[in-house]
Amino acid sequence: MSDTEQSFYVQGMSCANCAKTFESNVKEISTVKNADVNFGASKITVEGSATIEELERAGSFENLKVTQEFEETPRKTLWGYVKENGNVVGSLILLALGIGLFFQLGEEHPVTIGSFIASIVIGGHRLFIAGFQNPIKLRFDMKTLMTIAVIGAALIGEWIEGAAVVILFAISEALESYSMDKARNSIKSLMGIAPKTAFVMRHGEKQEVHVDDIQVNDIVIVKPGEKIPVDGVVAKGESSINQAAITGESVPVYKAINDDVFAGTLNEEGYLEIKVTKLVKDTTLAKIIHLVEEAQNEKAPAQQFVDRFAQYYTPLIMLMALGVATLPPLLLGASFEVWLYQGLAVLVVGCPCALVVSTPVAIVTAIGSAARNGVLVKGGAYLETLGNINAIAFDKTGTITQGRPVVQRYQNLSLLSDHEWFSIASSLEQQSQHPLAQAVIHYAEQFDLSSYEVKDFQSVTGKGIVGTINGSRYQIGSPDMFNLGPSTQHEVEALQEQGHTVVLMSENDQIIGLIAIADAVRDMSKDMVGELHKLGMDHSILLTGDNAKTARSISEQVGIKEYLSQLLPKDKQTEIKQLSQKYGKVAMVGDGVNDAPALATADVGIAMGSAGTDTALETADIALMGDDLNKLPFTVRLSRRTLNIIKQNIGFALGLKVLALLLVIPGWLTLWIAILADMGATLLVTLNALRLIKNKENN
Repeated sequence: MSDTEQSFYVQGMSCANCAKTFESNVKEISTVKNADVNFGASKITVEGSATIEELERAGSFENLKVTQEFEETPRKTLWGYVKENGNVVGSLILLALGIGLFFQLGEEHPVTIGSFIASIVIGGHRLFIAGFQNPIKLRFDMKTLMTIAVIGAALIGEWIEGAAVVILFAISEALESYSMDKARNSIKSLMGIAPKTAFVMRHGEKQEVHVDDIQVNDIVIVKPGEKIPVDGVVAKGESSINQAAITGESVPVYKAINDDVFAGTLNEEGYLEIKVTKLVKDTTLAKIIHLVEEAQNEKAPAQQFVDRFAQYYTPLIMLMALGVATLPPLLLGASFEVWLYQGLAVLVVGCPCALVVSTPVAIVTAIGSAARNGVLVKGGAYLETLGNINAIAFDKTGTITQGRPVVQRYQNLSLLSDHEWFSIASSLEQQSQHPLAQAVIHYAEQFDLSSYEVKDFQSVTGKGIVGTINGSRYQIGSPDMFNLGPSTQHEVEALQEQGHTVVLMSENDQIIGLIAIADAVRDMSKDMVGELHKLGMDHSILLTGDNAKTARSISEQVGIKEYLSQLLPKDKQTEIKQLSQKYGKVAMVGDGVNDAPALATADVGIAMGSAGTDTALETADIALMGDDLNKLPFTVRLSRRTLNIIKQNIGFALGLKVLALLLVIPGWLTLWIAILADMGATLLVTLNALRLIKNKENN
């Protein structure tokens, strides 16, 4: 965001058309260069300068309320929605009074008609303002349809039905506003999880400051049971941290000195001093909120279709209504009043409320649901694409495996005890920084080691190391360093076939043992791959820079169907392109760093373990915030469920319209049927979409 940009949250935006009108009005403010409304996140970004009062004036047609970005606003209660829609309540009371007068004084009595007119004006004044202004600006939307319908009903004396159109349309808009608020709250709830103040050590004293005033390198004190206010590293203390809000992990994670911690996570048991690494506006939590808000504004292909369809649909309905109202009287001599009434009913039933709301509520709700479960989806398009994926490719290191070499087994072929044998191996490997050496040292720590002085140390590039201990010459390294006998050669090859890297050790050129090392497979990898196959993901592919033997072994262990080995990062990108040609849409799962080209090339790039990893958050289309691979089948299920709900909503919204419009042919369509069909469709698609709020990882 540039220095001249400001962002604000907007309360009361009930429909996409209202958002466009608000955006246009803000652009007309003299000090504003440009404005962009994010309807999904209920947010406006203004380039230039504008006060909250100016913005609220621009939104006065819908009584919009504006607050600063990241400022917490209280959630509206049921009573809050009632007060917000007080005009509807008043209109409903006047309609009820008018119906009572209708039976007491008659349909034509001025008091009866006056009650209905008051109901129409009170309940629909905002509707009429927009309904009259939009055609002037060549905008034809549902408010234009409703305004024409109400005026037409008044002209032919259908006062009750005219008032009912106003009230039920207002109720429909209130439902839409409620459903969007419900969907938005699924991510807005994240804003409240980080504390607003924190205790900081300054000048040797503990001071309570607002989080906005915390600077990089400050030392923040977090006591047991308190939430961490900013991102940083542990400078003192150790504790278990509940990171569920960021990564979706249900099990607390142990943190000690130099470990990363994130804003909004809960310190469960220990006293911590944290060195701040990011300002509050740059924390992982702030980035997640920003990316999810942007994602909620990214339209899925289904929503783009609905938007394009609605552009032509509304004028088409107006022409159809005009034809119904005029052609039978002109061509067949039918009653003008009867067919005008039918034409008005076509306008009402043709109102695209249900169609327009069918997709955005589902997308916004699904993205918020994913975020609460530790999955960051960066747009509705990616959510929809994932639901149509035919093949999924996995990077090996750090994704399917743990990303670090671990000793799997060893054979001590000497007369030495395991304690002495590992003491010698560890003393030699202490001289090396190679990852395999570190694996041996780490494994050896379980023994009661002795420390030996290594003399005449020598590193043999690409092979291993040589050194003298107590007068004996030892070598430790790859099989290429040694002359192997047939039995040892066979043992080495058998281990390599199983995907192990073999390290041998000799004493005075006599082999005294071997160590088998491998990048250990994650415990959850096999279950995750199995779940994906059950979901109908027919093609799974392992991509790795390792040799073919290791690739085959890992694939067989976890159930991946194909493997491609000895690949550089650029080769992975090429392979993704070829897999797309072979299988259609392909997803790629990696750690988001060296896999960046392949992630960007895939139809959907999925980075895992992304909390705090800026590269992964920026590169991937979907980010699994923790190291939990089980989030992947959950995300696939969520994407497919969202797609199904969108299809159901679009089908139902259009189907009900067509069914109601067919009633025009025998002349059976009434305003009451039209109103109930429109409102019923809106209510049902809204409730259907809101089912995604309850979407849990284990569903």
